[in-house]
Amino acid sequence: MIEVNKLSRSFGPIVAVDNISFSMTKGEVLGFLGPNGAGKTTAMRMLACFLRPDSGTAKVCGYDILEEALQVRQNIGYLAENAPSYDEMTVGSFLNFICDCRQINNPEREKALDKAVKMCSIESVYHQSIETLSNGYRRRVGLAQALIHDPPVLILDEPTDGLDPNQKYEIRQLIKNMSKEKCIIISTHILEEVEVVCSRIIIITNGKLLVDSTPKGLKEEHSASLDEVFRKITCKR
Repeated sequence: MIEVNKLSRSFGPIVAVDNISFSMTKGEVLGFLGPNGAGKTTAMRMLACFLRPDSGTAKVCGYDILEEALQVRQNIGYLAENAPSYDEMTVGSFLNFICDCRQINNPEREKALDKAVKMCSIESVYHQSIETLSNGYRRRVGLAQALIHDPPVLILDEPTDGLDPNQKYEIRQLIKNMSKEKCIIISTHILEEVEVVCSRIIIITNGKLLVDSTPKGLKEEHSASLDEVFRKITCKR
């Protein structure tokens, strides 16, 4: 469902993503790991067609991110690191706006809204303005907009950022429940989260892909915890 082929992107003299390649199929949850500034967010933005690569390309659900960007966007749900929203809108009006953008009309709209709101547990704030929400609820609204069209591919940048422990548990369970039917990429610094929800791990540093393995495989290979493995790999560079 995702094929990344020699993807690269620079910002002036800084190489953010350096010739990375990997592929994913339905049913995989990929933990996209690396220290701050490693290139994770840049790579995810390219896959979501928010940034154009300098070289290389990728396909999402068979569509090329350079030649068929509209079709790629139709097949992904993207939760950005700082998900944009409109403070003056209520949660309900914002999600209806997303339905307009996604061309989801009645009767499908009512079903889509009801499903996304329940999945993200935002019923209690549906009529509140976004500016009144806590960071945790804002994050959950951002996740709802990524899920509302039931995409086959999800790209989630720090999906549990700002959530309390109970909310983190709920979102992790949601991701696990969706994983059989979707292809999911998650960027996170919470290695406990990776062990709970991810079937696979990629680690990048300075834009280079260093590791492509599984949580269990990495721990067995290095005879260490995931935290220790992460430090060992990323501190070499």
